[in-house]
Amino acid sequence: MKQNDSKKLVDQGMMLPLMEAFYTIQGEGYHKGKAAYFVRIGGCDVGCHWCDVKESWDASIHPPTAIDRIVEEAKMYSDTIVVTGGEPLMWNMKPLTTALKTVGIQTHIETSGAYALSGHWDWICLSPKKTMLPKDEIYAVADELKVIIYNEHDFKFAEEQAAKVHENCILYLQPEWSKKDAMIPKIVAFVMKNPKWIVSLQTHKYLNIP
Repeated sequence: MKQNDSKKLVDQGMMLPLMEAFYTIQGEGYHKGKAAYFVRIGGCDVGCHWCDVKESWDASIHPPTAIDRIVEEAKMYSDTIVVTGGEPLMWNMKPLTTALKTVGIQTHIETSGAYALSGHWDWICLSPKKTMLPKDEIYAVADELKVIIYNEHDFKFAEEQAAKVHENCILYLQPEWSKKDAMIPKIVAFVMKNPKWIVSLQTHKYLNIP
């Protein structure tokens, strides 16, 4: 396929820059402990300095992959798919999610919300970042809000973000992995004082799985 042709298909959402796909256990947030098929889409300009998948940032190094192939492989493993990145909303997610829903797969997304929401989602995990704030529209539809705690100022940011989501959105505070020893005691104390929040841990890292 010519480069111009594949670029056009990527722009349409019929192909996506696929970094990796794997079957594993969801490690974070509301669905932690459940089996799911993960699809990591390349491309992100949010620029979190502590990001643990910086190799996802450059979409050009990840091969454009037909969404039909992604769906066929997902069907082999699970009835739930988690689309993550990178920042998946840099791309049009409607074709992929439409195809997934057609074959009965539950669609979950993990996003910073920095780009316009596209696609049909059964679960939206909004993880906002200070460097590029979420679009206003996503606050009303987020099922869970997951704020990463790297330093003490992040608690203030978390409260600012929580004020924007709807009342049924589940609120999580998650320590940034490299700062977990310092921040977990502070998160525990904060949640005990503010019980609307729930502690989230990256349990997949403790389990030593992807």
